[in-house]
Amino acid sequence: MEPEEIAALRTLYVFTPPTGESWGLTYTGLEAVLRERDPEAFIRVEEGTDGPVTGSSMHFGITVDEEQLEGMALLSPEGVSVTDCTVALAAGVVAWLRSAVVPQGAAVTFNTEWGLEAELPDAAVPDADRQGITAAFVDHLVATGDLD
Repeated sequence: MEPEEIAALRTLYVFTPPTGESWGLTYTGLEAVLRERDPEAFIRVEEGTDGPVTGSSMHFGITVDEEQLEGMALLSPEGVSVTDCTVALAAGVVAWLRSAVVPQGAAVTFNTEWGLEAELPDAAVPDADRQGITAAFVDHLVATGDLD
């Protein structure tokens, strides 16, 4: 598969703090930064069956590069995911996370639905510009196999 074909593939991306670390993510805080971007943003918190945190999830819409994406956040395990994302859109999500959600200097790890299915471990998002992050995401997709 050609690099531009790989870059156009869409999958779920999952962004988390490294094992043993936390971003201090809260639904209230995430909702505030989402509403700052778009006061009309779709946001829904589902409490789950275990109370306000365990088993709960936040579903939201976010626009990246003029494309509407669906996201979900969990407090336990902590992280944010976006569905149906290309590598470039996922790099845009990381840029937003780093600027508005993740504490300054905190690390971000990632995986994809395909990486999880291939049992690939979470990988660090490189400290790079969007082009460098996009390249790392392409390399990850290749590592999942079966792209021929």
